[in-house]
Amino acid sequence: MSMIRDLRAAVRPSLRRNALRGNNAIHHVYDATRDPSASSAVVDCAVYRDGRRVEGGACRTPHEAMLQVRKSGGFAWIGLHEPTEEEFAGIAREFGLHPLAVEDAVHAHQRPKLERYDDTLFTVFKTIHYVEHAELTATSEVVETGEVMCFTGRDFVITVRHGGHGSLRALRHRLQDDPELLAKGPSAVLHSLADHVVDGYIAVAGAVQEDIDEVETEVFSTPAKGSPRGSDAGRIYQLKREVLEFKRAVSPLLRPMQLLSERPMRLIDPDIQKYFRDVADHLARVHEEVIGFDELLNSILQASLAQATVAQNEDMRKITSWAAIVAVPTMICGVYGMNFKHMPELDWKYGYPMVLGVIGVVCFSIHRTLKRNGWL
Repeated sequence: MSMIRDLRAAVRPSLRRNALRGNNAIHHVYDATRDPSASSAVVDCAVYRDGRRVEGGACRTPHEAMLQVRKSGGFAWIGLHEPTEEEFAGIAREFGLHPLAVEDAVHAHQRPKLERYDDTLFTVFKTIHYVEHAELTATSEVVETGEVMCFTGRDFVITVRHGGHGSLRALRHRLQDDPELLAKGPSAVLHSLADHVVDGYIAVAGAVQEDIDEVETEVFSTPAKGSPRGSDAGRIYQLKREVLEFKRAVSPLLRPMQLLSERPMRLIDPDIQKYFRDVADHLARVHEEVIGFDELLNSILQASLAQATVAQNEDMRKITSWAAIVAVPTMICGVYGMNFKHMPELDWKYGYPMVLGVIGVVCFSIHRTLKRNGWL
């Protein structure tokens, strides 16, 4: 018990200091939103009631959004893009977000996960963007990753996006066109976000499949003249690295989607939970495809290396065959080049033509035999 009291004594001053910093930061953010010339991480801020956006457009500040929610009901949806610690501290204080989740949201580079802090769900998604390229090379970037964090509470949703792609503007407009779904509250936004991210996975998986098919076709086709076998190994290895990056985004998300689709949660509407099952099914399918990509690339890489080995063996056989042919005149000429005084053929009139004839016949016979056996 004494250890617990000591721990509380150490934590409470820190929390008070964080709260004071949060109060100072919240005024900084709100002032920035009031001044159009000032920069702010807030991309959009709106209140939704009965599935429709409250008239008047975006709220001036998250604080105003929460005042409207507490006064008239509904929920607030605040969207941010790469906020700094100062910009996010005030919002965290306003919505009572846990410091650990706030730290993850600000610094990013997190593993996909689902965590619960009191009455808030914190979800991390890895977004995947396919990088278009005219030709796949050993240094081509195939997929680009980003992150989207989502804080889901009883009457608010806060989305934090990191990366240059994965804008949620189209998602917000699509939800606003479906008031019946949006009326389900923050859990409907969380589902739509998860569905949006997984749909992106499906599109990227199809594009990566085309790249793998292209590499596979080139590996097993007849190489162009002057192009050595095994020259595709660099491209295959680079593609394998990109697939690994894809796998790191998909695999850790399986467990969170399973929890959201199967385990009852107070913050998730039961009707929305059924939709999470569909997202989990799609994610499982993408995960199987990514695992298949990895295994297929392993097979293609092994085949490419095997072809290179076979080509090297063919070259070595040709070199060995010609060395065997050249060995015959080398041996005979070596014998007659020893300059012994008593050699019967030296004084023979037809000795020289006979030696040349023997060399020619033996070399021709060896060449024909090696040719017949496929060595030349």
